[in-house]
Amino acid sequence: MRSTSLLTAAALFLLAQAPTAFAQQAAPGPIEVTQAWSRATPGGAPVGAGYLALTNRGAEADRLIGGSTEIAGRIEVHEMSMDNGVMKMRELAGGLEVKPGQTVALKPGGHHLMLMGLKRGLKEGERFKVQLEFAKSGKTEVEFVVQGMGASAAPGAAPSPAGRNHHHH
Repeated sequence: MRSTSLLTAAALFLLAQAPTAFAQQAAPGPIEVTQAWSRATPGGAPVGAGYLALTNRGAEADRLIGGSTEIAGRIEVHEMSMDNGVMKMRELAGGLEVKPGQTVALKPGGHHLMLMGLKRGLKEGERFKVQLEFAKSGKTEVEFVVQGMGASAAPGAAPSPAGRNHHHH
């Protein structure tokens, strides 16, 4: 009888191990990333910014600790705050926490990603991929859309004007 319980324990052990082994191909992690966008940069600018919304669908808090992208040297998570009327920016060394059920928006004037050491300028309408890195759930790939220099929010779900210009025939 003892051998069967050992087998069961081994099977359970294997089952418990399985999800971690296949985490790479699994569905996206508990952190849902939406509205990822960036702003066009003037020619030769060494840095760019990335904005996005993070929603934690998991049961435990996680932290956005950085990321990587082909178009920049490195990505840092920055916090922008007003201090006696002076805008200050600092890197969040420990990352940006997203609590379970919480949505944290990274937007102009607040938290944002800094693309350090841009290899080229960002042009409006362009897209680039970023591997975001989270303390617990690991890496997730997100596509950022570059908006105009004056943009202050992510694009809406409305179709682009190009799709509506049918009256030019």
